[in-house]
Amino acid sequence: MMGSGKSAVGRRLATRIGLPFVDADTEIETAAGMSIPEIFAQRGETEFRDGERRVIGRILTTRAPLVLATGGGAYMNAETRERIAKLGISVWLKAEPEVLMRRVRKRSNRPLLQTADPDATLRRMLTEREPVYALADLTLISRDDPLDVVVEDVVAALGQHLRQPPSGSQESCGSQETRGSQES
Repeated sequence: MMGSGKSAVGRRLATRIGLPFVDADTEIETAAGMSIPEIFAQRGETEFRDGERRVIGRILTTRAPLVLATGGGAYMNAETRERIAKLGISVWLKAEPEVLMRRVRKRSNRPLLQTADPDATLRRMLTEREPVYALADLTLISRDDPLDVVVEDVVAALGQHLRQPPSGSQESCGSQETRGSQES
């Protein structure tokens, strides 16, 4: 979700584990030759989401292994979700609405929050998205603690996840929820 710290955590995680970092939003802007707010204004959300799906698919199939920060709506697309599940490990940085709003208010470049009531819009989006986000391989709680703490939590959760037996074996391999923290 926007404001959860995907880019900040992803950038530091990539450094920590020695992989390249890619921010899908930056790649989308480069491919379109305009900013995300401009894409939304000139082409609309539907065209943005289609481009997002294509760009993320290209990144995952041509540049892996890497740490990829996707936009908050990217995981809502079934094709993108399936590609991530097939080619990677998904991590949901889960945060309370108050934490997200405090963080996103710092920037005015959030096209989906350009409404009369951004707080209500964010809460509605969370209600819609959380059941899909819950499909992620790992869930970590994002709070306002030092960024390196959540990175270490992600590293630990990834290590535990990778040591679990594959799906279909006698042992369970469900989603891992770990309490972490983050500041953005």
